[in-house]
Amino acid sequence: MTLTDRLMARIATDGPMTLADYMSTCLLDPTDGYYATRDPFGVAGDFITAPEISQMFGELIGLALAQAWIDQGSPARFSLAEPGPGRGTLMADILRATARVPGFRDAAEVHLIEASPVLRAAQAQRVPDAIWLDHLDALPAQPLFLVANEFFDALPIRQFQRDGEGWRERVVGLSDGVLALGLTDPAPLAMLADRLDDTRDGDVVEVSTPAQDAARIIGSRIAGHGGAALIVDYGGWTSFGDTFQAVQAHQPVDPFATPGAADLTAHVDFAALAQAAQPALHSKLTPQGVFLERLGISNRAQALAKGLSEPARETLISAHRRLTHPAEMGDLFKVLGLYAAGSTPPPGLTA
Repeated sequence: MTLTDRLMARIATDGPMTLADYMSTCLLDPTDGYYATRDPFGVAGDFITAPEISQMFGELIGLALAQAWIDQGSPARFSLAEPGPGRGTLMADILRATARVPGFRDAAEVHLIEASPVLRAAQAQRVPDAIWLDHLDALPAQPLFLVANEFFDALPIRQFQRDGEGWRERVVGLSDGVLALGLTDPAPLAMLADRLDDTRDGDVVEVSTPAQDAARIIGSRIAGHGGAALIVDYGGWTSFGDTFQAVQAHQPVDPFATPGAADLTAHVDFAALAQAAQPALHSKLTPQGVFLERLGISNRAQALAKGLSEPARETLISAHRRLTHPAEMGDLFKVLGLYAAGSTPPPGLTA
C-alpha cells in the first residue's frame, strides 16, 4: 500500500487531518517518508542549501560561533550542535574553519540531531566524531553553541483562515477521491487572539508548535547554561499568508500529488521562535546577505579567488552572489541570533 493509499484510508476512517499531521507523515514516515528514504540535497536531489553552494558559508558560521564562545569566556566543555544537519557539510566546514581557534575543538562535543538513517550515514562520512541525538531535548546540560540552517522551515505547521472574530483551520481531506484542502467550521482560537488586530477575513496565519517547542529547548539551554544560536532560514518576523509549498527536482509541485516524494516546507515565523526562546535574548532579524557581509564574506571570496583558474573563479563569484545578493538568497533568508542575558549577540548581528 502506497503512502497516498494509507493517508486516504486514515482520512476515510478518522476524518480530515491537520496540515501538521500531513507534513509529519509525508516527511518522516519510517517506510515511505521523504527524509527517511532519500538524500534530497544537491543538484541530483530536490534542493541545494547554502553549505552546498560554498564552503564560505560554513566557515563564517563556524568562526562566528567560535568568537561567541570566546566572548563568553571560552567554557571548557560545550555542545557544538546542529539540528537537521543534512549531509554534514555545514558542520564539517565549521570544524575545519575553527581548527586553529585555540581550545575550541578540544572543548567542543559535536552533537548532530538527526532522525533519518539515510542522512546519518552521509553525515558520518563528513563528521565521523559526532554524537547523534534523536531530539533536541537530549542535548546535555552545558553551554550550547548551535546553528540551525533550513531546519525550522521543514517543521510541521497548521494553517488558520480568519473568519469574522474566529478562525477556520485548513485541513487535509478527500475530494473526488483525491487528497485536498478543506476548512473546519469557524471558532474562536485563544492562541491567535492577538492576530485579530493585524488580519482581515480570509487572511491565513500559520502556526508551528514543533518549531516553538524546538526554540523553547534551545533558548532554555542557552539561558540556563550559556551559549548562542544562529537560526538561518527563509521567512519573516510574523507569519502572514499561505507559504506551504512542495519542491521536487528543484521545481515547485502540488504538495498533495505525491506524498513522501516531495520536500514540504513553510516560511518561518521568527517572532514566534524569539518569544518561545525566552528567557534567552534574541538579536534583530537580519538578512542573510547583510549578516555574511558583516562577517567578511567578500574578503574571504577574494582570498579564495587568488590562484584559481577562470572557470573556478566564476563558480566562486556565482556562489558569493547567490548567498548574498538581495535578488538571490540574500534577502529571502534571514538570521536570528539567540544568546544569554549578560552576553552580546553573536558576531554579525545586533541587539
